[in-house]
Amino acid sequence: MNALMNAQPAGVDAATSAVAAPAGPVAALAGVGFIGSGLVRPECVLTTLAGDIYTADWRGGVAHLRPDGTQALYAGAAPDGSALKPNGIALLRDGGFLLAHLGNDEGGVFRLQRDGQVRPWLLQADGVDLPPTNFVVEDTAGRFWVTVSTRLKPRALGYRRSCNDGFIVRVDARGAAIVADGLGYTNEVAVHPSGRWLYVNETFARRLSRFALHDDGSLGTKQVITEFGPGTFPDGLAFDEEGQAWVVSIVSNRLIRIAPDGTPTTWLEEADATHLAWVEAAFEAGTMGRPHLDGAPSRSLRNISSIAFAGPDRRTAVLGCLLGERLATLRLPVAGVAPTHWRYP
Repeated sequence: MNALMNAQPAGVDAATSAVAAPAGPVAALAGVGFIGSGLVRPECVLTTLAGDIYTADWRGGVAHLRPDGTQALYAGAAPDGSALKPNGIALLRDGGFLLAHLGNDEGGVFRLQRDGQVRPWLLQADGVDLPPTNFVVEDTAGRFWVTVSTRLKPRALGYRRSCNDGFIVRVDARGAAIVADGLGYTNEVAVHPSGRWLYVNETFARRLSRFALHDDGSLGTKQVITEFGPGTFPDGLAFDEEGQAWVVSIVSNRLIRIAPDGTPTTWLEEADATHLAWVEAAFEAGTMGRPHLDGAPSRSLRNISSIAFAGPDRRTAVLGCLLGERLATLRLPVAGVAPTHWRYP
């Protein structure tokens, strides 16, 4: 049996999980299962029709969770010998990967083959060296979208409501161009199922925004879809087949579904009230830093950061995280949109 299906807790089948989830965070948490082991900062997750799951791994590449439950690691070093720190990853048609490098001072996107070969794929846009780079994704038109959260050094200086120097890069046959700038800690981006909008999470501005996406890949004026309240720091982003967005919040371990009109519904949460109050006080005071992210306590979820839809019906959410060694799974009552790489090897 597929390892993903084995991840369901004993006595909890797909139908039970799907019905239980809307009852609230406590009911949903009871339906959470886990897959994988020994992963290192599995921040970003990719899934395929064949049942393969890939996740970024700070051992220098991508961890592969196979349908039979076995695992593999594809890793390499940057051309200068330095360690790669992949944050976002993208699966390519030939089975290779793109890695958004979240270095201490440097960034860029690197191409990794499964035999460990690494080469630079994107180091500049509009003549600007890429700072530590957050995310990379391919759309159905064959364009790639790359995000940089902040130009500030260290990056923790961007953990402020005032942060407004994040940007988005579009990569296509014409080259790489910065197409949106002035964002509040740019995180994951996703093209709406209609193909007419590019959505983006602005983590420390605490909002989900979107841009009209034109046929030539240019973007319209930014529109704010929703602004989040205390405890929510939007990171991961994906769409379901009903056109609603799923947003993952770091620190509070929240999974939130966003209706087209911006109405949020919290689907899952596991937060320590004392820690969350400490984080909120620091955020409001403009002193939030790495300890507030790296020390988030929880019983099971380990600072979840991304979402992908798995299984033949794409109704199993797989959640990446910043602090755990495995991936959480949760059955949902709606299917996720198939990503561009869904049928890639």
